[in-house]
Amino acid sequence: MSVEELIQKSLEARQHSYCPYSRIRVGAALLTSDGHIFTACNVENASYGLTVCAERAVIVKAVSEGHQNFKAISIASNLVDFISPCGGCRQFMYEFGCDIDVYMTKPDRTYRKMTTGELLPLGFSGPFPEPKRNEV
Repeated sequence: MSVEELIQKSLEARQHSYCPYSRIRVGAALLTSDGHIFTACNVENASYGLTVCAERAVIVKAVSEGHQNFKAISIASNLVDFISPCGGCRQFMYEFGCDIDVYMTKPDRTYRKMTTGELLPLGFSGPFPEPKRNEV
């Protein structure tokens, strides 16, 4: 899959967005290490804390279908500038690796590429080892 095809999939996914509050349509396309493509969009809620970002939605969709190794993600919106993942999404993506390519796009299909590690330096990583217990 080419970068352009992945970007096209994220542009298509944004059309399904449910965004009556912000009016910002966001779509994401996720490429797994074994070549599968998943897409998702943002789904807003009147209680903003319950809003689900496209980036998290697409990862949950992939994981729920048995995929946990990701190569790249493309994010598209209807904003005129490059769309960048929020802090929560950066950490969510980082959970699955610091070397996932992230393509942040503009509606004209231009993009800026960074890795999850570049987007979130010093992010929390896991899974965490068992805590050491004091011996008595």
